[in-house]
Amino acid sequence: MARREREQVRRLHWTRRRVDAIAAMAGTLVLVAGMVVVRNGWVPGVERRVFRVINDLPGFLYPLFAPAQQLGVLVVGLLVAVVAVALRRYRLALAAVLVTGAKLVLERVVKAAVTRERPGTSIGADIHVRGDVSRAGESFVSGHAVLATALAMIIAPYLRGRWRLVPWLLAGAVAVGRVYVGAHNPLDVVCGAALGLGIGGCANLLVKVPNHQQPDGVDG
Repeated sequence: MARREREQVRRLHWTRRRVDAIAAMAGTLVLVAGMVVVRNGWVPGVERRVFRVINDLPGFLYPLFAPAQQLGVLVVGLLVAVVAVALRRYRLALAAVLVTGAKLVLERVVKAAVTRERPGTSIGADIHVRGDVSRAGESFVSGHAVLATALAMIIAPYLRGRWRLVPWLLAGAVAVGRVYVGAHNPLDVVCGAALGLGIGGCANLLVKVPNHQQPDGVDG
């Protein structure tokens, strides 16, 4: 009887959430809609105006956005996996590896279907380009936004209270930072985040996430 109760606790500790399925579907819909908008490589007027608002922010903000935007680089996903293993959060480690791999594959799939140049080409030479950002090259979608959002999706369920907001604030900083430095147009990061939602939602459904209403159990 005791063994059966322990197995029941272990099963109840992990759950598949409806919100992850909704996020995956919503992210896919937003991504597809964005691909339709930018399919000819152009930047709509509204998007240009939003870009200018962010890109024209004062230069003294660069020391804040420069490190923040780098939270979307590939190595961050691997670091999350390593830290998760160290904390014996093996499902989180698996999810981190899955979203990092999916980001690499699906980002290329999107760029093969839709091509749009960086703001320095698609908007014009009069933009602010900060750091080592190139003025040319494929821009849709933002890989940084994809990975940062996907990681926020898989990390947030392991946190409690207001701490759950932290991964999302960091993902938002990555998205805004990429526009601020002139690396991407707004729809590049919005659709990148949408793809990240889809990837993260699917990863959570696959490996399950903690059910904080149940007793703590072994992560296996």
